[in-house]
Amino acid sequence: MVHPGAYLIMRVPPYHQKPGWQRFFAGVVIGALISWFVFLFQFGVLQEDQIQLITKQESKIKNLEDDKDILIDDIKKLNSENKNKLKIQDFNVEFANRKKVELSSLDLHHMKTAVIEDLNTLIGQDIQTLSKNKDLLFRTIENRNYELGDKTYKLKIHTVFVDTTLEISLNIELVN
Repeated sequence: MVHPGAYLIMRVPPYHQKPGWQRFFAGVVIGALISWFVFLFQFGVLQEDQIQLITKQESKIKNLEDDKDILIDDIKKLNSENKNKLKIQDFNVEFANRKKVELSSLDLHHMKTAVIEDLNTLIGQDIQTLSKNKDLLFRTIENRNYELGDKTYKLKIHTVFVDTTLEISLNIELVN
């Protein structure tokens, strides 16, 4: 007769008596230890590289923040010296005869973008300086040909209003 709790007791197979199994388990344990040490070594090397990278980035950020602070101080000094001088900050380009020319909105956008790219050098200039060199502004816009597809267009300045935003109204003329 079998004892009622006998099926709960398990026996470990007698692998400890067979040398083949002993070598296998010893190899598993030694392999696990070697792989653990290799992992720790590689992890340490990678962490060291990351620490060096973070240190370099922190020093670069510190230098850039110092440079930014110096530039902000310089700008504040210049603004306090030039309080009475207004500067151009933005452009507003409109086409007065856009309905007569019958260009698509995409073509008008390309032409407007090209004009703004030509005028980008004026951002930050004094309004007084611009008013003295108004002829240069007119020649910059009116002497350039704008090609859209197989047609060439010229722009003529209709009106100019100068404030912190330079507002220009242009007439589009077909060249060919």
